[in-house]
Amino acid sequence: MTEPTITPLEPMPGDWQRALAVVAHPDDLEYGCSAAIAAWTDEGREVAYLLATRGEAGIDTLAPAECAVLREREQRASAAVVGVSRVEFLDHRDGVVDYGIALRRDIAAAIRRHRPELVITLNHRDTWGGAAWNTPDHVAVGRATLDAAADAGNRWIFPELAEQGLEPWNGVRWVAVAGSSTPTHAVDATPGLERAIRSLLEHRTYIEALTDEDPESYARAFLTGSAKATGERFGDRPAVAFELFGR
Repeated sequence: MTEPTITPLEPMPGDWQRALAVVAHPDDLEYGCSAAIAAWTDEGREVAYLLATRGEAGIDTLAPAECAVLREREQRASAAVVGVSRVEFLDHRDGVVDYGIALRRDIAAAIRRHRPELVITLNHRDTWGGAAWNTPDHVAVGRATLDAAADAGNRWIFPELAEQGLEPWNGVRWVAVAGSSTPTHAVDATPGLERAIRSLLEHRTYIEALTDEDPESYARAFLTGSAKATGERFGDRPAVAFELFGR
């Protein structure tokens, strides 16, 4: 029997300076692509985070108002570990984020404000590789981010943003989707992997509600296992994969 062909992943483009990562919840970036972000900030690149929600519906034992404050605090600490100081929240409701004009406008406004060349988001498809159902929040935010990358550059879409001083930004060159089942590119995770583990561990309250496993053992096993599996398509180096859409 012929062995299946493994398609190598290409290196991510390196000729950019500013990135904006747009996801639905605190911890979304830490479950897979923060090692890449750590490597990028080490190189002097600017990365900002935009979260659609504060993750207030994520812990069953905490009321949303209390949970939102805690998860925002954990997210800011988590971002700082990988060199990110600009973390913004849109205050859409956790668990019921609605794909639509309001979400596209909010993300387009952030893109105009931050003026990134690279936009990062999370898997926007219905499933995780056909093995598990994705959440509606991830689907809505991922799709809206892909759309908003174009919306941000069109002055006739959301003209009210220009009236607020946010001029069109048509400088987004790529949107990179983490957690995709059809990745095309990757980043060497080696320089940032230990910080990625520490970054995920900053979400300790969430992790302790999620699993009975020791948080550090859980975080290390999850991230090193994922990086090693991706590395089989990237020269056997631990890696973070992205599906890259050019614009």
